[in-house]
Amino acid sequence: MDQSSPALDDCLKLLKGERDEQRLAGLLLVTKFCKGDDLSSLLTIYDAVGVQFLDRLLRTGMGKGSISENQEAYLQLSVTVLAAFCRVPEIAASNDMVSKIPLVLEVLSRESGPAVLEECYEFLYLVSTASEDGIMTFYSSGGMKMLASHMPNLPDGSHHMQITMKLVQLLLNKFYPDRINNDYLPELSIIVAAIARQFSVLHDAMKFDALHILTAIFSPKFSAPLYDSLRVLPEKNWPDYMRDGIAAILQNRVAPTEKLQALILAESMVTIFGEKWLVGQINSADGKGPIPTDRCLVLVLEQSRVEVAVLLNELAYLKDEASKKSSPAAETILLKKRNVAIAFSLLERIINLISNASENEGDLIHENTLSMVINGLNETIGVVLEYLQDAKEHEQRKGDDLLASVRVIGSYLAEAPLACREKVRELLEYMLSIEGEDEPRPFYAICFLLPMLCQLTMEVEGCKALISCGGHKSVVDCLVNLIGPHGYKVEDRGCIFLACDTILNLLLKKEQVQAPLDYSTLVNLLKALAHWTEGVDDPSIIMMASSICTLLFDFTSEKALLKHPNFDDSCLNNLSRLIARSMAAWGQDMSDAAKAETDLLEIVTAGYSRWVTRFPCVRDAVER
Repeated sequence: MDQSSPALDDCLKLLKGERDEQRLAGLLLVTKFCKGDDLSSLLTIYDAVGVQFLDRLLRTGMGKGSISENQEAYLQLSVTVLAAFCRVPEIAASNDMVSKIPLVLEVLSRESGPAVLEECYEFLYLVSTASEDGIMTFYSSGGMKMLASHMPNLPDGSHHMQITMKLVQLLLNKFYPDRINNDYLPELSIIVAAIARQFSVLHDAMKFDALHILTAIFSPKFSAPLYDSLRVLPEKNWPDYMRDGIAAILQNRVAPTEKLQALILAESMVTIFGEKWLVGQINSADGKGPIPTDRCLVLVLEQSRVEVAVLLNELAYLKDEASKKSSPAAETILLKKRNVAIAFSLLERIINLISNASENEGDLIHENTLSMVINGLNETIGVVLEYLQDAKEHEQRKGDDLLASVRVIGSYLAEAPLACREKVRELLEYMLSIEGEDEPRPFYAICFLLPMLCQLTMEVEGCKALISCGGHKSVVDCLVNLIGPHGYKVEDRGCIFLACDTILNLLLKKEQVQAPLDYSTLVNLLKALAHWTEGVDDPSIIMMASSICTLLFDFTSEKALLKHPNFDDSCLNNLSRLIARSMAAWGQDMSDAAKAETDLLEIVTAGYSRWVTRFPCVRDAVER
């Protein structure tokens, strides 16, 4: 209403009255006639009514002042006018409004009608956005606890839900991840589940609000504590809600950035629940007919493939431009590397899902889908190999994007060793030389390729291919780094045995192929084997190490080893005990563990007979 209108004059007369009844009547007129965007009138009325009266009215409505039969009406009126006044930013930012945040949160902790709730949420949002003190007070007064207790019970798509989601976004922008993860992890998990439901059931702008909030929650690098909390959440439907929402985003025409956000959420879900999460029931938006349980898998695969193709092409271009000194922003390249890493991670998860599909999962994934997935993966691996070919031609060997490319190739070739065979062998030497950003020398690229190399060296031609590019030396160096005294720490210790198997494959075919090792490399490997097995009782480690040691002894003698400056009696004694321990398992009373390693026992015993005369120290240990 206009500042010169009779209605405003009437309000002001009543608000300036001496009796509370007059002021109440004036406030009622305010709620009926004053428009929310008439900020100048609201400011005039606020000055007229006074802070003390507003405070007394709120406390009376909360039962903290004089007892009144109309307590609920006073509360409704109080929070309504407070929310209205806070549409004026300078009022919302005032200490008087900020100081009322704990009182309004107390109102929300009680049972109140939907109208009171809505005005309380509105007040909290307006005050929290108006000033630093507002958002700090809302957080420190337990705003997260309030949201966690209210949001699961709010109607889907309601204005109540919309305002609380805005409050969540405010808190995330200010306090996430560090403070919220430390202070309110269980509450955050409950809020995630509540927003996941909105992400599933809504099909309007709020669905995208939910997408953006969930992406903000799942994006931080250090989210492991949140993942642990979400795994044990009592609300069991939220993973299905996430699958519904992600599938809806991926199968509809939305902005590329939002499809990428859907992939970020999908990658988080498979990290939390494993790749089996990709297969499951999806509720359709129109409620018609059942959707195939493998639909989410297909959608995630196809969008991941799109992202890989687009992002690798953009990265190749940006790197080329950077080399011409028309350098693009480093942040742009870094962001694209992070995004392609998400797509790569999902491709690896899908590879694991397909390779580990049990009978039950096979029923959930249609045969035609499996065929389509495999063909799609083949095509995408080809794209990744082309990216590495371009990087090789530009003499680029260092970069986390290159390392991630090798990892996804290694994952796929472990399951499909014949895929892109010629291109893989052409690039093998280059892939083994790739380093991550923080690596002083190639290591992880070799680890990622070990499953493929192990299969490759089962055949003579594969051994020749590896040796021809010097890859056998890379594998030996990798094993020394894994088991030696200064070994790398890796999550998957299985790569140690893959490296051992690859070396065994090469050594066992020494009659057909020559794997030239310089003497220092041979000595370093023997020393690493001695260190690995010292004080170890695991039969699989003992037998693997002794079989490799036995085959290496074919190339040398005790006398020659002791002449080497980096080899001493202590190391020889350790290796002698290793051979003796492995041969002690041979005989009629073999344990079950020894029987499982029979093929390795045969390698040791056969090798011992070949070189025993050259190793008197080993002979003494065996006969002792």
